[in-house]
Amino acid sequence: MPEIIRFNPNKQHYGTTTLITGYALCSSLLAVINKFAITKFNYPALLTALQYLTSSFGVWVLAKFNLLHHDPFKFPIAKKFFPAAIVFYLAIFANTNLLRHANVETSIVFRSLTPLLVAVTDTAFRKQPYPAKLTFVSLFIILGGAVGYVVTDKGFTLVAYLWAFVYSMTITVEMVYVKHMVMNLGLNTWGFVFYNNLLSLMIAPFFWVLSGECGELFSSESGGWDRLEPVAFVAVCLSCLFGLLISFFGFAARKAISATAFTVTGVVNKFLTVLINVLIWDKHATPIGLVCLLFTLAGGVLYQQSVTSPKPVASVLARR
Repeated sequence: MPEIIRFNPNKQHYGTTTLITGYALCSSLLAVINKFAITKFNYPALLTALQYLTSSFGVWVLAKFNLLHHDPFKFPIAKKFFPAAIVFYLAIFANTNLLRHANVETSIVFRSLTPLLVAVTDTAFRKQPYPAKLTFVSLFIILGGAVGYVVTDKGFTLVAYLWAFVYSMTITVEMVYVKHMVMNLGLNTWGFVFYNNLLSLMIAPFFWVLSGECGELFSSESGGWDRLEPVAFVAVCLSCLFGLLISFFGFAARKAISATAFTVTGVVNKFLTVLINVLIWDKHATPIGLVCLLFTLAGGVLYQQSVTSPKPVASVLARR
């Protein structure tokens, strides 16, 4: 009898090219899809809750069909992970509200400021050495591009930039603190996705009520569920689907390629996001703002080059 081939959820079954392509498409499209979704379905807290529900439930269902493996939910681990989930939720919630009040490019600019904020935080609070000269130059290119973008932003509103500030702060905290804590919990890739989204889903109702969306959604005077037209329904479904897909392709690609290649892919994705956003509609920055954004992204590429040290020859040979 022919041997039965069984699917092993712990084994890599996808080619590197497939993973990189999938990650690039999801990453490039997600910001635009989220902007489209929040434009058609103006409830940021509920939208993020639906994304967490889709991702956590999707991981659970796929695990039941033995298509992947995730760590089981345990209260002691959840208790340790909870602060990370809070910061993660705040970052996504702030970014969704930023997209609600500003264009995609504004979100990218403030996301690109992260290396500068992390470098300052590391030096001030973790007593890390000052950045090297090339790193210092790249950080100021990022800052200069961001300042230029803000100055030339015709759609500037105080509310949008307050959310941009909150988003930058929460992302910086995630980079400096949360990642260090998460890596010490011993969770596998899908365990991280499962805990992160499930705990964030538990936090979501608090922000749903706090933001006033709960009353607005169920109010007949404000339209409520009447706003969930077919186009809005499709937009929300796409946002939730791509949220799950980027979890898979992002973590899988991170395992399949080097950290440098993954970061460069992420930067290229931002260029693709800007291109897609400019081509599909008029909700984008001015030409001068786009030039400033390109300077910010170029500074990000230079920063990555400045902090990437070549691997010793011995370690490279040892892997062969």
